[in-house]
Parts: sequence; C-alpha cells; structure tokens
Amino acid sequence: MKSVTIQRFMPDFQKIYVFDAPASKSLMNRALILAAFSDGDTLLRCGSFAEDTRAVLNCLASLGISTDKRPDGIYVYGCGENVPNKQARLNVMSAGTCARFFPAVLSALGGDYFFDASDQMKNRPMEFLSELEKAGAQIEFYEKENSFPFRLRSKGFISKEFTADTDTSTQYASALLLAGALSKEPLSLTLTGSRTEGSYIKMTLSLLSAFGAEWSQNKNTVTVHSSTKPPKTFDVEADLSAACYFYALALLFGIKVLVRRVKKNGFQGDIKFLELLEKRGVRFSETNEGLLADGSGIDSFEGFTENFCDFSDQTLTAAALAPFASSLSRITGIGHIKRQECDRIAAIEHNLNALGVHAVGGNDFIEIQPTLPGGGTVKTFHDHRVAMAFSLIGLKTGNLVIDDAECSDKTFEGYFKELNKLHV
Repeated sequence: MKSVTIQRFMPDFQKIYVFDAPASKSLMNRALILAAFSDGDTLLRCGSFAEDTRAVLNCLASLGISTDKRPDGIYVYGCGENVPNKQARLNVMSAGTCARFFPAVLSALGGDYFFDASDQMKNRPMEFLSELEKAGAQIEFYEKENSFPFRLRSKGFISKEFTADTDTSTQYASALLLAGALSKEPLSLTLTGSRTEGSYIKMTLSLLSAFGAEWSQNKNTVTVHSSTKPPKTFDVEADLSAACYFYALALLFGIKVLVRRVKKNGFQGDIKFLELLEKRGVRFSETNEGLLADGSGIDSFEGFTENFCDFSDQTLTAAALAPFASSLSRITGIGHIKRQECDRIAAIEHNLNALGVHAVGGNDFIEIQPTLPGGGTVKTFHDHRVAMAFSLIGLKTGNLVIDDAECSDKTFEGYFKELNKLHV
C-alpha cells in the first residue's frame, strides 16, 4: 500500500486556509437507506463521498434499487417495502454502517441474502446478529459465529421488541431504529449502556423525522412507526468528523481555517470537539461558504482531560494534538474504540511511543505526556482515522511517513491531496 511523507508546514498567518470535506458518511448512509426503502424518490444533495458510501450504493444496486449520480447529489428511486431482488449477494466491504444497517433492514423486510465483507470487517464481531435471530431471522455463518460472511433468511420480524447495548456500538441501535421506520408495524427499542443519549442515536432519530417516520421515547425505550413519504430533497452536510482534522490546525498552528459546507448547528455529534477547541481559544463563525475557525494569537494550549465517549472519532485527533499541549492529556470514555477498524487505543499508544512520546493506554482511556515527537513511520493498522490524525504531527514536525495512507479513502478520498493545499 502507498505510503505518504508529510512535509513540515510553515504557516502564513495572514491567510485563510480553505478546505473541502466529503459528505458526512453517517448522514449520507442513513439517508440512503431511508430514501431507498421509502415510498417515493429523493434527491440527496451532497458533495463528494467516499468508499463507505460506495459500499451502500453497491448494496442497493445488488438489491435492484436504482440511484443516479447527478451534479448536485444522488437521486434515489425508493422501492418501499417491495425489494426488487429478494435473493441477492451483498458485499458491505469495510463500511460499519453498511454492515449493521442492511442486515437489520432486510431482516425486517424479508428475503434471502448472502452477506460478504472485507477481511478487516470479517474480524469485527457483529454481536447484534443474535438479536436478529431472536426476532425470526435465520442466519448461517460460514467462518466465525456472529461474523461475516453469512446467509440471512427472513420473513420479517416476528418480535417487535428489541434491546441494544450502546456500550458495544450505537450503530446497532441505529440499525434497528432504521428497520423500525421501514417496517409495517411499530418497533420498540430499549437502549442500555452509557450512551443511550448518544449523538449518533440522536442523528438517526432526526433523520427518521426528516423522512416522515414518527417516533416517541419513554425513558430509554424508543418506539418507531413506519415512514410515510420521504422529502423530495435532503441536504447532506459535509463530514464534520473529517473537517475536524482541518479545524485542529487552527489550534496547532494559530491559523484561520475554513471548511466549506460545514454547519455549526447541524446533525453531527463531533460538534463537541469544536467546543473543546473553543475552550482552548479557537473562535468559530458562520460564513456563506462554511464554518471558519480562527486560531489567531494562540501560542499554547492545555491538554485534553475530557470524556470523549460521545464523539470518540475525535480521540485520535486529540491524541495527535496532545504531544504539543502544555499539560498532560487523559482522554477517557473510549473503551468502545478498541473494537473499531483496529484497537485504536493500542494504535495511539504504539505510534506515539514509536515517535518518542510517552503514552499509556487502558481499557477506557489513553494518557499522553506532552513531548515533542521525533520522526519515523506511523503504522496505520489499515485504519483511516489513524492515517488522517497522525498527519497532524507530521505537519508540525516534518520527517514523518504514514504507511498505507490510502486506507483514508474509506471515508475521505483524496485527504492527503486536500492537505497539500497547506503547501500551495
């Protein structure tokens, strides 16, 4: 796989650095599912998108559901409950949303499906498949229990009451909520764990409302009624998770950074990371193009001692900033990221220590001593967020190589080309 050498960045403090981020894959993939199985057609207005969304589009094509790529987005021809191909082979590749959403939705709608995935996804257990079995789905595993590949046969849910442990993954909860919006009968989901009010669950509920589904909540139990009609158009925001790498530059270098099509009051939970940047002196303002971060005048910042449970995608971003902080960083609430594309706590610990930064990880935390990193090679473990986050260290110090940099294409095709705008 292709490696990338990161050059040291020498900022122009009078300049505003402008970037583009792809469409939010979290919003896009939820909207694609809802649009595809709704009784109507929808234009999802968006910018570019990456591999995870292509995985969803490929699965929809395998099911016989039509989509058109247009200059202003993707036009989706909804099939309602009448899936054209109820016997199909689907490959979710490495897309976590795809891997959770399609089994749940197709269990609700019925059919006979073979699911395959990348080698990386095959190593990620899908515990919630046992919940689908309890609800009537017949699942035959070909390699390991509760893992890809498998065959799923269903005649629809025989049970309408589910439980999802949010400490394992909020994507399980979102998958069942989407299934509920597309089922004939109401579905009841009880949320357990520490992330019952997590940002991605709130995002899913907001999307359900936007696509005409009704839902109600009593404590930690959500009841969802099927969708009626989808909107004719739906605007998909730029991916804030991706934009955060650029906004981190405002803190790290004391510069002005604008990312197009980002909104401060949007659907995405990673807005909480921007609040942490604000606490450290970065000023945010809305413009006609997007959200501007102004780090002018910042010459030092305190370490991160916050709980990242509800915006854990930014753990790696904060970990890349932490060596340059003025105090110790201790990031907590992140035990679940050990089960993502790689063990991300271990990846942070390994790479920072390899660069001469003292970092110690535990089951639910990472602790990082402020130390100027040395040069070396970052091992990505084929994880897109490791590749993108550690590029920040290279921009500050130079002499850094990111191995398998192309793994960033999973969520941000062309990330390193976009980063090169700093050197123009």
